[in-house]
Amino acid sequence: MDINLFKFCSSLKALGYLMILMVAAIIVVSYYAVVVVTWGPKLLVGGLDSVLSFAIVVVFHILLILLTWCYFMVVFRDPGSVPENWRPVSEEYNLEEGPMTSSDCVVPETLNSTWSSSDGQERRPAVGYCIQCQNGKPPRCHHCSVCQRCVLKMDHHCVWVVNCVGACNYKFFLLFLLYTFLETTLDTLALLPSFINFFGEAKNHSASPGNLSIIFLAFVINLAFALSLLCFIVMHVSLLSSNTTSIEVYEKRRAVRWKYDLGRKTNFEQVVFGKKKALWLFPLYSEDDFSSIPALHGLDFPTRSDVEA
Repeated sequence: MDINLFKFCSSLKALGYLMILMVAAIIVVSYYAVVVVTWGPKLLVGGLDSVLSFAIVVVFHILLILLTWCYFMVVFRDPGSVPENWRPVSEEYNLEEGPMTSSDCVVPETLNSTWSSSDGQERRPAVGYCIQCQNGKPPRCHHCSVCQRCVLKMDHHCVWVVNCVGACNYKFFLLFLLYTFLETTLDTLALLPSFINFFGEAKNHSASPGNLSIIFLAFVINLAFALSLLCFIVMHVSLLSSNTTSIEVYEKRRAVRWKYDLGRKTNFEQVVFGKKKALWLFPLYSEDDFSSIPALHGLDFPTRSDVEA
């Protein structure tokens, strides 16, 4: 009897649902500490304090709306699924040979062929086969042991969003990281004066113990997340600039030239964010970008012309 041990990895989804509750709890604690306890009451004081309080509260809510929007888009957006009985375009002339079988399970580079597209860039179809899904594998596609399916241009499975990060939701994931970093940084700076006064107020019993505890907890959590997210953002900016996924890092190191690196501007626009600048900071794509840029669908990727097939 065949036993697929990787199916046990799907139990990690339960951990992801707990992470969603944790995200909600952190948002609630931060909101209470920043808006309700610290800066909200100063709106009615008047003078410079009211102006500063208004600015902090407004920016806090804008960032909260954006990060929540991006978060739900990452959670509920399909990262990219392989069409049933998928075959590369270059094999259309060979359909009479019949569907691929498990014997066709090969490393993509061994069945590569190259043809020129209308934009002058080379296209490299990579033929692979996933035994678990019983389906073809497009280039840069990987099987997720947690989701139990192949994901187009898979970057990683994120337990915080109970979903894979792939071709169709990578932009939303990056924006979620950015807005969460900005929000946690704002919370840290907004709570810093209260945190400095924490020990004196606790000693003199001049404030509610419950409020002091929430301010202390919110400050520590937001500081920790801001620092960790900064490292994570730097890593993904580096990957984005070279058009590399987390899974492809080792493969890229072995290559003299990374075949998918088309330059920072092209990598940014044609692979992740699209050409519509007005939508770069929102978890949206324009219809023109989504219809004219194949890489956004995760099935066809242009490659460098100076890299051998």
